[in-house]
Amino acid sequence: MEILKVSDVKKTYASRFGGHQVQALKGVTFSAEKGEYVAIMGESGSGKTTLLNILAALDKPTGGSVILDGVDLSSVRENALAAFRRENLGFVFQEFNLLDTFSLRDNILLPLVLSGVSAAEMERRAEPIAASLGISDLLDKYPYEVSGGQKQRAAVARALITEPKLILADEPTGALDSASAGDLLRVFEQVNRAGQTILMVTHSTDAASHANRVLFIRDGVLFHQIFRGDSTNEALYKKISDTLTLLRTGGERK
Repeated sequence: MEILKVSDVKKTYASRFGGHQVQALKGVTFSAEKGEYVAIMGESGSGKTTLLNILAALDKPTGGSVILDGVDLSSVRENALAAFRRENLGFVFQEFNLLDTFSLRDNILLPLVLSGVSAAEMERRAEPIAASLGISDLLDKYPYEVSGGQKQRAAVARALITEPKLILADEPTGALDSASAGDLLRVFEQVNRAGQTILMVTHSTDAASHANRVLFIRDGVLFHQIFRGDSTNEALYKKISDTLTLLRTGGERK
């Protein structure tokens, strides 16, 4: 079942007085099935961050459309966008974006508080998520009292608590050491096996090798994509590395 459909998305930025224009996206088209785990890669300036912002309804395309579970994002009114994001999207950021004055529990529950969910329902949702992520005994601690990996697990719990249609992860392993990054990627695999759709933007070949499909953006267009198929993480890592070499050298896809 298709959960996300991106059709010919373009984005042009103009200077303040309109004298200069930069075309960040030149017509990106792809779709994602419910339960897929998709990674997006590309050099700095390729357009992947612009694409992520459009998928997150934080920016609007100049042309084309993004449809999430049958809803065209352009049809969502400006005053309803925050609620739409909260109810349909989960976010995992490189820098965690946790509030230091809130406990991990309160950080995780914040989206539900903003949505007016009852205390009983909040606890019903929080307990199994915290247990599955291995942070049940940390919920009363504050972000400055736990490690980077534990902060990111709390951020994943916050993303999952609203039962979103799509998780958008922006360089989720970027601020983690290699051991914590490996732990987080295993968490993502676990969450995905449970049926959660994930779309992750990353520079990390290792992170991308855990996905089921990898999209490569170059100069504002979809350059290539790789499907996992029966490949191991190691074999997929090699395929990704070869494609990144083509991207960096200006070669053509095979």
